[in-house]
Amino acid sequence: MPAQPIVDLKSLDLSRVVVDSAGVRKHCMQRNRFALLDGVLAIDPKGEWIVGYKDLAREDWWAADHIPGRPIFPGVLQLEGAAQLATYHFMTTVPNVSDKFVGFGGVDKTRFRAVVTPPSRLVLVAKSVRVRPSMFTYLAQGFVDDKLVMETEILGVIV
Repeated sequence: MPAQPIVDLKSLDLSRVVVDSAGVRKHCMQRNRFALLDGVLAIDPKGEWIVGYKDLAREDWWAADHIPGRPIFPGVLQLEGAAQLATYHFMTTVPNVSDKFVGFGGVDKTRFRAVVTPPSRLVLVAKSVRVRPSMFTYLAQGFVDDKLVMETEILGVIV
């Protein structure tokens, strides 16, 4: 059974980008093909959750090969985008980590609920569960057109 949404997306203005890709790159080191977070759409004033997005196009680097004639956005790239969103949140809310690099420590409780195809906007939501100065755990979800397509638990570690 799918989890409840972390946040009610319909209650948010998702038409406005609050942090663009240049702002994301100040805290997430992935570049070019592996920049899988295009921006941030909403940040919880209490600091518990964040909403970001990745716009998918038929011309994206992965689309011709996964799957030829029927491009499907790979689940592992959905997880990477969610990890980048969690990393951005961690790096901007935890003191004294802005000059560190966060690596993927693991994933747990991952489920893919629907196929994600271009063109579409993958809306990613992450909520902090456990945060320490050297590591974090976040719940994350992905939505396309208000439909839950992915859910996971992400572990990030300072490396």
